[in-house]
Amino acid sequence: MNRLRNKLILIFLAATVVPWGATLWMTTSFLDRSLRYRATQELDDVSRSLQVTGHEFYRQACEDLKVAAAARSLMPQKDSEQDLARWAPALQSFWSSGDGEGCVLEGAEGDRMDYCVRRPGELLVYSRPLPIPMNRLLAQYRRARDLVYKEQSRDLTRGFISAWVLLASLVWLGSLVILALLAHHLSRPIQQLTAGLSELAAGNFAVRLKSRRDDEIGRAIEAFNDSAERLEESRDRLVYLTQLASWESLARKMAHEVKNSLTPIRLTVEEMVARQSGVDRGFLEQAKQIVVEEIESLERRVRAFSQFSAEPPVRPAELNLNALVEDRVAFLKTGHPEVHYSLRLEPAALRTVADEDLVKGILVNLLENAAQAAGAGGNVLAVTQALNGHVAVEVHDSGPGLSEQARRTLFQPTISFKKNGMGLGLSIARKSALLSGGDIVPVAGELGGAAFRLVLPNGSHGLEESSDR
Repeated sequence: MNRLRNKLILIFLAATVVPWGATLWMTTSFLDRSLRYRATQELDDVSRSLQVTGHEFYRQACEDLKVAAAARSLMPQKDSEQDLARWAPALQSFWSSGDGEGCVLEGAEGDRMDYCVRRPGELLVYSRPLPIPMNRLLAQYRRARDLVYKEQSRDLTRGFISAWVLLASLVWLGSLVILALLAHHLSRPIQQLTAGLSELAAGNFAVRLKSRRDDEIGRAIEAFNDSAERLEESRDRLVYLTQLASWESLARKMAHEVKNSLTPIRLTVEEMVARQSGVDRGFLEQAKQIVVEEIESLERRVRAFSQFSAEPPVRPAELNLNALVEDRVAFLKTGHPEVHYSLRLEPAALRTVADEDLVKGILVNLLENAAQAAGAGGNVLAVTQALNGHVAVEVHDSGPGLSEQARRTLFQPTISFKKNGMGLGLSIARKSALLSGGDIVPVAGELGGAAFRLVLPNGSHGLEESSDR
């Protein structure tokens, strides 16, 4: 379960729910109050006042016209019932109503008022113009009432508030979804890193994490992979040194026991020859020579095992690696004139801090093995280079190369694939490399045969650290 992602989502909820609710409450309150004071209410009041004013003006104008007709200050127009078909529609409507008297509006915009009085067979019409066109006033009143009715039927307050709440909720939910995706994108590599650390803690030093990120998390994953690689190398070195310790203990015991047995055997044989005389002396001399040679061979083996089991003192010092390689190659050329040696050295001076005797012994072992593998007319190449914060020496030969079985048992003692070999050279060389803070690993050969790389600490880093201190 991705706890980090869930925590990020909960933090977002805790940080936004209260402000979101407060924002909704304030904005809906403001909307409700602002929409309550909209112009629709004022338009409703004005239209109703206009209606009352219009009715009062119509009534007053009608009363004034009646008074003027009664005072005979106006002359009426007499229309005969026989001409009813030619009357104006308003007059026809009044005649049809059967009323004795009444007021009607005339004109295209109702700008004239007629006072009608019924007589037998005729109609008296008193007319007066109006200062305000009543039909235009009535049309304006009707339009105002229509707007009021439409506005009231819509309920804009509820509509605006509902729309705002919906919009704010959609924005908040969209932000939540985006945050969930970002939280997943952010927490996934952290979860991957946590799982990798758990596997590393469980002892799986081969675990590596994949990442294409170029941020702090990506750099953390790169640091994890680098740490896992270094731990794996340290574990392998520790296992190898532990195995060496066991083999060294066995070698010390065997060397001691064999040496104790060889000395009395040699002395006894020499004493037997010294005391013997006569015809059998030549045979005994020959037998003694055979026994002594075999004893000397065994003694050489005992010395080799003693060297393997010994713990040489390590005296680190700053070394010029290029110069050291040139010196060892020049030293071995005289012993293998049939082999062609070549150098490819780093142009810049390579420095390392290690024990000079140990490094010389390692180089001699690697170059000697390469010369023996290359054989007469073969080639040996020595390469120096800076490599990932370290310095390295590679030795390549044009020999037959290494079989898969040989690769699996390269650094195990007492395993030799050379004539008269003890099988301890590479073991001692790698042990010396480990004691110097480096290692020896097989690499792909450039000359078709075997190749080994000696990795040593970079001396410039050590010098910088020493100067800092």
